[in-house]
Amino acid sequence: MNPIPPLAYLNSNNGTGLLAVGSGPSFTLETSEELPLLDAFLENHQGKYIFGYISYALQEHIVGNKASNQSTLPLAFFWVPSEVAALDGTNSILHQGTRKDEISHYIREIERAQSQALPEFTPAISRASYLERIIQIQQLIQRGDLYETNFCFEFFIENLVLSDPFSLYQRVNQRTKAPFSALLCLEDIWLACGSPERFLKKTGNQLISQPIKGTAPRHQDPMEDERLMEALKSSPKECSENVMIVDLVRNDLSKVALPNSVRVAELCGMYSFPNVHQMISTVTCKVSPNRPFSELLKATFPMGSMTGAPKRNSLIHMNALEPFSRELYSGSVGYFSPSGDFDFNVVIRSLTYTPATKRLSCAVGSAITAASDPAKEYEECLVKIARLIQ
Repeated sequence: MNPIPPLAYLNSNNGTGLLAVGSGPSFTLETSEELPLLDAFLENHQGKYIFGYISYALQEHIVGNKASNQSTLPLAFFWVPSEVAALDGTNSILHQGTRKDEISHYIREIERAQSQALPEFTPAISRASYLERIIQIQQLIQRGDLYETNFCFEFFIENLVLSDPFSLYQRVNQRTKAPFSALLCLEDIWLACGSPERFLKKTGNQLISQPIKGTAPRHQDPMEDERLMEALKSSPKECSENVMIVDLVRNDLSKVALPNSVRVAELCGMYSFPNVHQMISTVTCKVSPNRPFSELLKATFPMGSMTGAPKRNSLIHMNALEPFSRELYSGSVGYFSPSGDFDFNVVIRSLTYTPATKRLSCAVGSAITAASDPAKEYEECLVKIARLIQ
């Protein structure tokens, strides 16, 4: 197979999406002190589509140093693709570049790719070790260091040779059909993402964040499926988790919002996906049109749903307790439009592959509170990624 140029495919799974392909001007963020340089890059390429990712390791702007589990990826990477097309059903409309044949070629490559079988995944920690760490976290909550946190771990396969990212993406997308699905193919990382969660969207002077907290499995029997959804909806534990993170997001947005503009548009809304029911809230605010992107990032990233409260304490303690480096997991993939608007997801329900090391990773996590049952939290994690790693 010929080398694949930088490529991003953002698929809403409602018949619409964006496909970006081809090299162009790029920016690599190495330290959080360089964030103003990212603003300059975005300003220099106003009027163009810009795609890229933000690594969870950008948390260093909050904790003051790099996470204890050293990352191998840059803190962020953005580039101006040579070709960008909007997809609507069977039609593609070229918005950037001139090579519609290039777009058509990669649409075909993605569509005809077949999900392939994979060897068995290995958990980074045993179930017993997971339970022990959840108890440690609850002790931190008991003494007042944390109110709620998100503990994550990974399943992985080593020495795995994959021929292309498109089959990997189809494996994920066919099993999730999520509204913030993404394929990212860069030289040092392939990401196949089936995310149901939006991190941050800007339209004009409005920001929208849609944190997820609260998960229940789907069931083939409609009556049992409805019962599971209603149990999630009425669970005091799940609702309190969601409300805590909504409060955190409200606080984050208030740092950059125009006065009295922060609103909770929806609290604990219920949404169903192929594998799970989710509880999703929507928080909005208005911002000044000249607010730099770096200021919005510093106020809101990493996202509350993947960190906890207080955010800084949660980051520090999870860096010490988690048995892996999250990197793209809990990070974000998205794009800037020519008008300067943007939309970014939360990277969850994903497979990441590092071609250089031939390592495939599937990370997962859940919110931990004083009321959490460690065994049930472990089961919730398995429910979230079961179809990805089976």
